[in-house]
Amino acid sequence: MKKLIQICILFIFAIPAHAVESIEVQALFPGKAMLLIDGETKVLSVGQSFAGVKMISADGKIAVLEIDGEQKNYAAGSGISMSYTKPVHIREQIMADTRGMYRTHGSINGRSAHFLVDTGASAVAMSATDAKNLGIKYRLDGEPAQVSTASGVARAWRVKLDSVKLGQLEQKNVDAVVVDGDYPEHILLGMTFLDRLKVTKETGKMTLEKKISSSAAD
Repeated sequence: MKKLIQICILFIFAIPAHAVESIEVQALFPGKAMLLIDGETKVLSVGQSFAGVKMISADGKIAVLEIDGEQKNYAAGSGISMSYTKPVHIREQIMADTRGMYRTHGSINGRSAHFLVDTGASAVAMSATDAKNLGIKYRLDGEPAQVSTASGVARAWRVKLDSVKLGQLEQKNVDAVVVDGDYPEHILLGMTFLDRLKVTKETGKMTLEKKISSSAAD
């Protein structure tokens, strides 16, 4: 891999959390429920949605509602109020260098690391040299494996990283591969990190996005 001559600029920002919104279950019927959502009364049948609230099921006693991807049971009865907070969207933007590569800085297990973001890499991958610098005991804790490189088949170890962080984006328990020797030249931020995110590219810019609850962002 040729040495990259220009480091990209990382822009970091988070969209502020939305205010807490209320849901009150006013009445339940077989297959539908009457809900008071932010002061507006709506009758939802199974499969219908309104303002981010989807009716999954209702049997006259219990309604299962999906709110921002999370399903919960709600009992019938006046005065029962359920609250939720809309999620925060955390985004990191990375600009491509003159070769169209996306390089940035982050951390692995709390230690500083330089990344090459690579959507074509199936896993986070690093050289044994980088692993040693990061204090990763890959020979002791890793599982022996073999990987294909530009130079042929190489010895490797599959390891579990406690954390991988890029700006405000952090993933826990990330699968990674440590390759014997000095290859790859840069730590590849591959799909075992990226597949938990929404990744988009446009005009020399890559955006990584994660949806989290506002309580996690505090």
